[in-house]
Amino acid sequence: MFGKKPAPHPLHVSTTDISYNAQDNKLEVICTIFTDDFEAALAKQYHTTTDLTKSDMHAAMDKMVKSYVSANVHIKTTAVPLSFNYIGYEINKEAVNVYFESEKTPTPKKIDAEISLLHNQFNDQLNIVHMTVNGTRKSEKLDYPDKKVMQTF
Repeated sequence: MFGKKPAPHPLHVSTTDISYNAQDNKLEVICTIFTDDFEAALAKQYHTTTDLTKSDMHAAMDKMVKSYVSANVHIKTTAVPLSFNYIGYEINKEAVNVYFESEKTPTPKKIDAEISLLHNQFNDQLNIVHMTVNGTRKSEKLDYPDKKVMQTF
């Protein structure tokens, strides 16, 4: 038993929570991804060793996380995609939470999202997308290879 890696979990899933903060007039985004799956996807994408839990690798991992999530999460509330500021990531038990927020934007009437997290890693990836505006929450699941979701508020 010693030295063996834990058995992979049978479900490949992430959640992306997109919430409009009316006080700040910004969309806040939290992507939650299993740590082992995310590390494997980052290693595959960037051809390097990854460890999201080691503090001495945090700066290097920060760059990869920002680049990867920016390339695989696209959100717009009008015809123009929103630009997002990367806030950072943190380990939450066996998952990683990645945080972004938009520039100031008016209250959205609709949100279009294109989420392809871990599509480079698993052909059974499931991405769950929650969108919340003015207390109304709408959710949808995207089974690989689906990546687009649109909700109106």
